[in-house]
Amino acid sequence: MKKFNILFLSISFLVFGFSQSIDRSRQNAITRAIESTSPAVASINVTQIQQYSVNPWYEQFQRDPLFAQLFPSETRLREVKSSGSGVVISQDGYVITNYHVVENALKIIATLPGGKQYSAEIIGLDRLTDLALLKLEGENFKYVKIGNSDKVIIGEWVIALGNPFGLFGANQQPIATVGVLSGKKLNFGKQGNHVFQNMIQTDAAINPGNSGGPLVNAKGEVIGINTFVYSVDRSQQGSSGFGFAIPINRALNIVKELKSGLIERKSKLGLRGQDLDPRTAQLLGINVNSGVLITQIAPNSSANKAKLKYGDVIIELEGEKVSNRREFSEIIEVLDLRPGDRILIKIFRNGRVLKKYLTLETY
Repeated sequence: MKKFNILFLSISFLVFGFSQSIDRSRQNAITRAIESTSPAVASINVTQIQQYSVNPWYEQFQRDPLFAQLFPSETRLREVKSSGSGVVISQDGYVITNYHVVENALKIIATLPGGKQYSAEIIGLDRLTDLALLKLEGENFKYVKIGNSDKVIIGEWVIALGNPFGLFGANQQPIATVGVLSGKKLNFGKQGNHVFQNMIQTDAAINPGNSGGPLVNAKGEVIGINTFVYSVDRSQQGSSGFGFAIPINRALNIVKELKSGLIERKSKLGLRGQDLDPRTAQLLGINVNSGVLITQIAPNSSANKAKLKYGDVIIELEGEKVSNRREFSEIIEVLDLRPGDRILIKIFRNGRVLKKYLTLETY
């Protein structure tokens, strides 16, 4: 009997130990990263005011276009609810999300894992980079570890966390999708009112509602803010395997400015110009067909200090070809150049291409 008990205890110990070993093997870098980051991921629920037009008589008069002209539609307001994601970045409750998540918000409620809700105040908005900074009412919040988006590796494991399709509300926990970092430093230029530069690409599924949530590496560090998906079919609402995130280093630079209350982008060089076309070039004897022809230079300006002259033609800015004034302005906007930044331009003068360095001045 004693031998049987010893044998039973030995078998029990082996089974229990084997079970513990299996449980330990289920834990890995991905599960640990999700566990450490999830408490700081928020569901952002927004109430917005939306304008819409209505003509109460239009249907009764059988959609008569003449009637519609005589009795135009009325503009009305209505409340619209939407949701997105956010990530808590500090113990005192600062939250990063996307601009488009909270645009025109009347009321913002952030829900953290476990279901506790907090009223959120907008500290700052930056439409250009599609970023927003919120502040939760409260203290001692759990917050994320920040990684270095300049050192991400193509092929490394990443996790997208957030509130896709509002599923956060089903169990008061963020939803995780896993993939690899499949691209970096991707430039999309200006897209509508936003400029997306140096974006991180992942094949981790990013769906409607994920916007504003964190993209996390296997160490549990936030390396990006999930922002948009790419789809050939614009009507497609789900993930297509091409998701893009704003690098966290860029996001934090914007956050720093939003905390200060101002993002200063209006700048000038102290010159005026006009689009150069082939006809004007021929009349002036200029051997280039496009660019910005300098027509005026302000005294003591950056352009004056760089010894630019009337009749010079700007053909390149920071390595980008310049064909007209619109392109010149767009390059400054896309590169997010600010007052104080030193820029390189190439000009055409007397048959030669010259390099000139100028400093952007406050407008």
